[in-house]
Amino acid sequence: MLNELIKRYPVLESVKDSIQAAYEILEACYEDGGKLLIAGNGGSAADSEHIVGELMKGFVKRRPLSEEMKKALMETDPERGSELAEKLQGGLPAIALTNHAALSSAFANDVDGTLSYAQQVNGYGVSKDVFLGISTSGNAENVMYAAVTAKAKGMKVLGLTGKDGGKLAKIADAAIIVPEKETYKIQELHLPIYHALCLMLEERFYEK
Repeated sequence: MLNELIKRYPVLESVKDSIQAAYEILEACYEDGGKLLIAGNGGSAADSEHIVGELMKGFVKRRPLSEEMKKALMETDPERGSELAEKLQGGLPAIALTNHAALSSAFANDVDGTLSYAQQVNGYGVSKDVFLGISTSGNAENVMYAAVTAKAKGMKVLGLTGKDGGKLAKIADAAIIVPEKETYKIQELHLPIYHALCLMLEERFYEK
């Protein structure tokens, strides 16, 4: 899957190893029962939500529930359980920290809006989790505060960025720094990268 990505986007050859390193961190996280927390601003906030959409439901696979879960659902409620057993899909736990308006606005009003993502990492995150910061410059301060908080909690930190990687690349356990300088060009390369990561994870954890 990674080789196919590079074939379609040869410009990403220079970050192939970084993508593989990020995948291995995510694989270990999910093997350990962890979750992924994601944050960014503007288009990167939209990318955060997009990633959650690919991880939390079927991407290219149906991801049927285990027979044990199907049985538990039907025993709990024969009518609704049957429909749930048929329609629910397996999910890889992921939370975008970008769309919690009540919490973010309250924290901004009461404390400091720049620390809103950090507050969520502090509340949600545990040591087996991963934080993914998306910043085209690598210097978004609210993402950096979240990354520092994640590291302090023993979490792994991933960076998806561009230009020279900025501050985020320096703190990240794996940083994917796409070889572009302009924001929109960086964002155009971020999408196929995180699609590939989601596909690789789905291939690893789901058979059908």
